[in-house]
Order: sequence, then structure tokens, then C-alpha cells
Amino acid sequence: MSDSLRVALLQTDIAWEDKLSNLEACETLLSRLAGRCDIAVFPEMFTTGFSMRAEALSEPVTGPTVTALKHWAVVYGMAVAGSFIAREGDECFNRGFFIQPDGVEYYYDKRHLFRMGEEGTHFVAGKRRLVINYKGWNISLLICYDLRFPVWCRNVDNEYDLLLFVANWPQSRAYAWRSLLVARAIENAAYVCGVNRVGEDNTAMSYRGDTLAVGTKGEILAEAEPFVPGVVEVEFDLSKLRSFREKFPVWRDADDFSLIL
Repeated sequence: MSDSLRVALLQTDIAWEDKLSNLEACETLLSRLAGRCDIAVFPEMFTTGFSMRAEALSEPVTGPTVTALKHWAVVYGMAVAGSFIAREGDECFNRGFFIQPDGVEYYYDKRHLFRMGEEGTHFVAGKRRLVINYKGWNISLLICYDLRFPVWCRNVDNEYDLLLFVANWPQSRAYAWRSLLVARAIENAAYVCGVNRVGEDNTAMSYRGDTLAVGTKGEILAEAEPFVPGVVEVEFDLSKLRSFREKFPVWRDADDFSLIL
């Protein structure tokens, strides 16, 4: 266990529906980060872009994407996180992954499917949240549109210390992206990272990026240059987080609630 956690946020462009090209580019980035971070985080659907051709592009967790991710985690000595288009039987999922260098793997299926992009027509919504314990840190992974739903993001009894969002969030809604990331950090007394892509996709959507890390008071700890591919490296301190929660225990006055799935 360590109080320190080094996280690399990879703000990449994504070649449209070109898995091989994206995998090659991402491995190049990871090779440069070996020994410098504990977790590397990719954007949502990092090998395809936000494509609705789910049946054609989906693959099982035994497929080439996860096989590559598991290999990278071992070779470069870091956990890797993001999302890809997954398939189980006849169903497709926008599936988040968190794969550790010891071979342990975790998955989260995006709960809130983007209605305006007809994501729910092509993918099945997930029904459970994910909290991972890694290096003594409790980490939750959520995907893009989930950011707009604070109840789903709620940090009940401080169950997580770090909340990761991976996204394909368009430039036209950049203000909402930044504002909601800050809000989620403040209301949940946790560190929050948002990893978004840059560039344009084949649907004519433009992506600004705005990849950033937020502290518990809503302060921006680190951020990427807009519109430009790059890597944001940030180091979090668990003892400082726990001290803040003790001195300012808002979580003790939180309302009880239950989700109906």
C-alpha cells in the first residue's frame, strides 16, 4: 500500500474504427510511461471511436484488445483503464476495463447509454458499479454520459478515493464536461480524473479533449492542452485525502437512497 498514486491520462486522437492502428499508437505511448506511473487511462472506445457498429466491431474479453492490454500491463508494469466495444453472446456493451499488472482484470458496462446518439439501440446497459482496490486505493471507473447522473456517481460512505471517467465528449459540450467533473469531485470528496479524446470522427463530431485531474475542493490539479494529443501525469496523495475527509466530513450528512435497476 502506498499513499502516493501516479496516474497518466492519455488524451489521444482515435483513428475511426481502426483497431490495429489505435493499438499500435497506444502501445507507443505506454512504452514511454514505463516506470513513471501506476495507472494509464485511455479514452472511451479507445480502439474504434464512438462507433455504433457494435456487432461488427465487438469482441469478447478473450479477444485481441484485452489480450494486448493484459500484455501491456505486465510488460510496462502498470494498470491500464479505458473502454472498448465488448460482446457476450448476442449482446454488445460499451465496456470499461481496469487491468492490473498482476493479471487481475475488472470490467464495468456503461450504465447510461447516450440516448441522443442512439447508443441504447446498439448496446446493452450495465447494471452494477465497479469499485477496485489497487495499491491500497479504492477506485471507481465510469464512462462518459454517466458523468451527468450524480446519484449513480455517488460516493456512499467514502467507498472510493479516485473516480475515473473515460469519454468521447464533443467540443460543443466542453463547458458541461469540465463543470461536471469539478462538481463530482466536490460533492463526493474524492479525486476525479476525466480522460477525453481529441480530433474528429466520421460522424463530423469534433473533440476538444479537456482531459484533467480535479482535487477534492474542485481545484484543477493538472490538465491537457485543448485539441492536442498528449499525456497528463498527476500524483495523488491518500493521506491528504483522508485528512480532508476527517476535517470536513460532509459525507456523514449525506442522504440515504436506493437505486432501482
